[in-house]
Amino acid sequence: MRVKKAAGALGAYVEGIQLADVIGSAAAFSDVHGALLEHGVLFFRDQTLSPPQFEQFAGGFGPIEVHPAYPVVAGAPLVQILESTPEVPSKIEAWHTDMTFRSTPPAITLLHGQIIPPFGGDTLWASISAAYDALSEPLKGLLDSLEAVHDFRHGFQESLAEPGGPERLAGAIAANPPILHPVIAVHPETGRKTIYVNPLFTTRIEGLSRGESRMLLEFLYRHVVTDEFTVRLNWSPGTVAIWDNRSTQHKPVNDFFPQHRKMHRITITGTHPTGVVARRSAV
Repeated sequence: MRVKKAAGALGAYVEGIQLADVIGSAAAFSDVHGALLEHGVLFFRDQTLSPPQFEQFAGGFGPIEVHPAYPVVAGAPLVQILESTPEVPSKIEAWHTDMTFRSTPPAITLLHGQIIPPFGGDTLWASISAAYDALSEPLKGLLDSLEAVHDFRHGFQESLAEPGGPERLAGAIAANPPILHPVIAVHPETGRKTIYVNPLFTTRIEGLSRGESRMLLEFLYRHVVTDEFTVRLNWSPGTVAIWDNRSTQHKPVNDFFPQHRKMHRITITGTHPTGVVARRSAV
């Protein structure tokens, strides 16, 4: 297995390995896991993985969870389908960490390219740990004690505005009330601090005025995606990306319409984000 850095702050290409061969090899899996913790997001080209094999490999990272808003692969119910067609184009365009509207957001996400348009459709990632490290000490001191509200409804506004949307997502709304997470979270494995707010799901910072919250969040959103903290992947069929949601944000680039794009996704159960100081867990 060869690991080649893709950018300065995060990201690496992993070569000389087929993930199907990693299944059942504790040593090989440990190498992949260690590289993920070091680089935040890993890219594997030309991977031949059936959906059941994808499930089996992903399960090495921990329990696999489901998403309330996406269909799944027949015969592989833990593999979600992310698909964009001319009739039903992708709606998510904002930078985000996956599913922070949950009390225990996913720790790790895996994406396997199935149908890739000949141009466009790249994905970008940003290191929320490198972004934290670059803040001034006075600002770190302020942020370390704050909490922010994350809301499922905020992230799925467009789906909820569609005919039948509120009815279709009623169960997900009921199961995912607004939740508080620390603005600065501590990675449970590496111990690094991260900026844990994102424009897709975060609505406000608790305890601040509306204007203060808006200005501070807007600054953090811009700061996290500073070019020097990012990496970009151009997809090809069979590419697998694995990223650590506890240390990254990501953003799809929706510049490929009306072409067809289809991905298989698996998310790994995480834990409650832990802040620098003690926190509450509900709004």
